[in-house]
Amino acid sequence: MSTPPSNPASATRGRISRIPNVPFWAQILLGLVLGALLGWAAKSGDIGWLQTALDKTGSIFVQLLMVVVAPLVFFAILVSITNLRNVSNAARLATRTLLWFMVTSLIAVVIGLAIGLLTDPGAGTGLTAADGGDPKKKGSWLDFLTGIVPTDVITPFTELNVLQIVFMAAVAGVAVLQVGEKAQPLLTLSESVLELLQKVLWWVIRLAPLGSLGLVGTAAYKYGWNLVSKYATFTADIYVGCAIVLFGVYPLLLATVAKVNPLRFFKGAWPAIQLAFVSRSSVGTMPLTQKVTERLGVPKDYASFAVPFGSTTKMDGCASIYPAIAAIFVAQVFDVPLEVKDYVLIAFVSVIGSAATAGLTGATVMLTLTLSTLGLPMAGVGLLLAIDPIVDMMRTATNVAGQSVVPILVASREGILDRAAYETADGSHLEPQPQPAAA
Repeated sequence: MSTPPSNPASATRGRISRIPNVPFWAQILLGLVLGALLGWAAKSGDIGWLQTALDKTGSIFVQLLMVVVAPLVFFAILVSITNLRNVSNAARLATRTLLWFMVTSLIAVVIGLAIGLLTDPGAGTGLTAADGGDPKKKGSWLDFLTGIVPTDVITPFTELNVLQIVFMAAVAGVAVLQVGEKAQPLLTLSESVLELLQKVLWWVIRLAPLGSLGLVGTAAYKYGWNLVSKYATFTADIYVGCAIVLFGVYPLLLATVAKVNPLRFFKGAWPAIQLAFVSRSSVGTMPLTQKVTERLGVPKDYASFAVPFGSTTKMDGCASIYPAIAAIFVAQVFDVPLEVKDYVLIAFVSVIGSAATAGLTGATVMLTLTLSTLGLPMAGVGLLLAIDPIVDMMRTATNVAGQSVVPILVASREGILDRAAYETADGSHLEPQPQPAAA
């Protein structure tokens, strides 16, 4: 006769501990594959309940990401600016960070324009304005400039106008620096709130495999592979352009400017890059981006300024490569000729207006700004919304990589990069791990 275990709880824990932990990247990949298969099944079988389930799963995941965006951006920018008080030569560091943001954005937009001109992505597609709807938001270059300053302190948060939130946070951060010791209680509270928001956001990030299943499944059944095939050249252009920047420009800058091994960068930063690919949110990936950047040898005080600031303003994928190729695509679809001055204007808007992307999923605001500035048909926004979930994955991965590369470049040039930490950086342990089951 067998003897029953003296402690059933211990036996249960033993059985659970033998269940292998699935790596986070594998969970994400599984979600993508299952999402595509379920989306195809929902479309081919016209299964209404499955379509609804996929749509709700994806939309809830995005909503969870966005619900913390407004306060997270505000407190992250505020705290990041005040962290400069602990950094030597803070003004020079901030200036060089912004300059490198602009330089890399200019390189990215030039690559986007070159690819668009070489491939003619909108020529001969047979698409018309009827294939897309009117954009939800129209803007202009003047609206962009005047819209930076909010009319009140509440509306930017209720309407999720991140550009205005960034402005208010920057003003508040500079004010805290100027007030000094008297503002310490506010700063302490802001740091505590930021920690809480990042913890909540990390919980949401753990749901990324499930969210990817819903998002990819919804794209598959709603738009279908036939529609995606019409945009094959455009989609390939975005991926190629982002790949050139991600695997060509960034490694070249790391090797020549920072004098470090680019392969070490990818080993350390890969968890943030792959999470950005799935979540499609630079802000949502920000806590992990900051962790990998610090692990790569960038001082914490400087990284806590550069990464949060870059998460809302450093968008080589969404604000440089994408609007450049998209503008050429829309112009060709509607047979609108572009001149040299138009291409210069695209570059200018991309470099200066990158904060309009706000680190959120999608780059609709940036695309609207670019098309309206060039006087191109705004129906082009509706045309490109159909495949936005697919191209946005690669755009956001490129964004996040750049948000980590620039602090490394600046830290290296300033002599504050911990090269020993960089050479030994390994981001695998930063992946979200399954929590142990309760007894």
